[in-house]
Amino acid sequence: MEASAIRVLCVDDHPIVRDGVSLIIDMQPDMQVVGVASTGEEALSLFGRHHPDITLMDLQLPGISGLEAIKSIRIEDPDARVIVLTMYEGDEDIFRALKAGAATYLLKNTLSDDLVRVVREVHGGKHPLSAEIAERLAARKTEATLTPRETDVLKLLAQGMRNKEIGAHLGITEETTHGYIKSIFAKLKVQDRTAAVTVALRRGIIHLK
Repeated sequence: MEASAIRVLCVDDHPIVRDGVSLIIDMQPDMQVVGVASTGEEALSLFGRHHPDITLMDLQLPGISGLEAIKSIRIEDPDARVIVLTMYEGDEDIFRALKAGAATYLLKNTLSDDLVRVVREVHGGKHPLSAEIAERLAARKTEATLTPRETDVLKLLAQGMRNKEIGAHLGITEETTHGYIKSIFAKLKVQDRTAAVTVALRRGIIHLK
């Protein structure tokens, strides 16, 4: 192993994915896995201990989400280089991850050769984006953006709450809740609650736990 090897932290809650990615990285003559984590909390602890050159971060993690972990890592080290490696395909997921400070965004169907190439490119200071990810980001620009409050309402809609229950939960009137829902329908270009939740899940605006 070269003294200047790229030191990588792998974060994923599925053991088979962690093992597979670690194997791919460790097979490279210029790379070394310095830690593996299954939760956001573990990721933050190991990052602080090892200060890896590259962190491969899943977004779907128990406890602290991958998105929150990215934000915390970037606060601790503004120069940290994080590559998202996830199953989340929504344009909103991509936008939020890059906004949080991720250098790039990969889906888990990425070929191992492409993963290795991207690790080297990000280590070299680049921010490579695949055509697929770039297209989804571009498509997002044509979509209306939900406000944080509308997103809160949508999350409760997804839980099956009625307007009165949503209002009570958020401390707003039933009439105000109705106004938010009407706005959500308009922005997502849907006519009913089921369609709103379906579109929101597909785009990564919300996730079901």
